[in-house]
Amino acid sequence: MDFKKLSAQFQNLSNDPGTWPIAPKVATLVFILAALVGAGWYFYWSKQLETLDAERAKEVQLLEAYRGKMQQAINLDELKKQKVQVSQYVLALERQLPGKAEMDALLSDINTAGLGRGLVFELFKPSGAVVKQYYAEIPIAIKVNGGFHDIASFSSDLAGLPRIVTLNNMNIAVLPTGSLALDATAKTFRYLDQQEQAAQQAKPAGAPGSQGAAAGAAK
Repeated sequence: MDFKKLSAQFQNLSNDPGTWPIAPKVATLVFILAALVGAGWYFYWSKQLETLDAERAKEVQLLEAYRGKMQQAINLDELKKQKVQVSQYVLALERQLPGKAEMDALLSDINTAGLGRGLVFELFKPSGAVVKQYYAEIPIAIKVNGGFHDIASFSSDLAGLPRIVTLNNMNIAVLPTGSLALDATAKTFRYLDQQEQAAQQAKPAGAPGSQGAAAGAAK
């Protein structure tokens, strides 16, 4: 290829492209085609490809959601069984929580458990109920004197009560007589009735009494 002759074709071009030599005509045509392709890519095809990529991503999400729904449908019977089991477990726990009317009997059971082990109560003081969202916590300050085995049996008896009773903040000291003094906080719980639950749910989050506020003396 003679580059001198080729470059000479681009010299002294007139304003009439029809009279140009073949090389300038081809170069101009290639430039116009490249410009058209570039403009088409910028103004049309690139947006179409972006839309296509977005639709492909959406397709992947829908496919994953479909697989999840399909898996849930396959495990539906098992999920129903688990729901029944959870409901039965929650019901069993609720049965361990006394209502207002049963609190006096429960406090009497705690006192009787200590007396039955020969313990001497120096303090038995229920405090105000700490109201949670679905239940109330009743702290009871207790102080009893007795032998080691009697105190241990008393703790075991509390754990064996049909209602939930826990011992917290336990402090044991040896008395001059050789017996032991147990200073602790017993906690029991009662469920809220429907009116109390409605009152709790009606309170805005963080409002006094919505979580952990005192609600008067325990029944």
